[in-house]
Amino acid sequence: MNTELLEKHLDLVIKANETTNITRIVSRETAEVLHIEDSLSALPEFEKAPAGLYGDLGSGAGFPGLPIAIETGRETILVESVKKKASLLESFVSELGLANVSVFPGRAEELALERKEQFAVLSARALSQLGSLLELGSPLLKVGGQFICYKARIEDEELKHACSLENKLGLKLVSDRNFLLSDGETYRRILVFEKFKNASIKLPRRNGMAQRNPL
Repeated sequence: MNTELLEKHLDLVIKANETTNITRIVSRETAEVLHIEDSLSALPEFEKAPAGLYGDLGSGAGFPGLPIAIETGRETILVESVKKKASLLESFVSELGLANVSVFPGRAEELALERKEQFAVLSARALSQLGSLLELGSPLLKVGGQFICYKARIEDEELKHACSLENKLGLKLVSDRNFLLSDGETYRRILVFEKFKNASIKLPRRNGMAQRNPL
């Protein structure tokens, strides 16, 4: 594990958070678990995912995208539509000297118009309902690519709805793992969806439609 870079990223986040609200977690000890450990908890899934371009949607302070980029060395794009957060991410990448990472300061729908079906793997952590996430991910992923979704507790109805979109979005559930983080109380569930065909509907829809008017 590249502890030095992971810790330096956390230092940068904590410092930036003094002037810009990019994380609600202010205790370093808590951040070690809820940011670094949580981000790296899906490493087994990333190791099984196809080789190639990786995108982290709604990257925020860079979790899980930066720890995953540091540990895997994958070519990585951090996708963040909030301009202030995107600027901070660019400064983090520069300070960390990560040549394999770039920042896209826009929405997933906009990226899908520029980089359609170019991603081997995507991630999102606590970003949106599963169905909306899968809609955002489908046009970005190449066939065979995987979407690794970090979730806390998830209602059966949400998962059932996401799985019902399988043929429409071309994404099927291939892995589902749940566990507690080392604090013994934070529950996590890692769901992996694989793109097995192109979507049967035209994607992406207009900006924000996946969340405002889910399929």
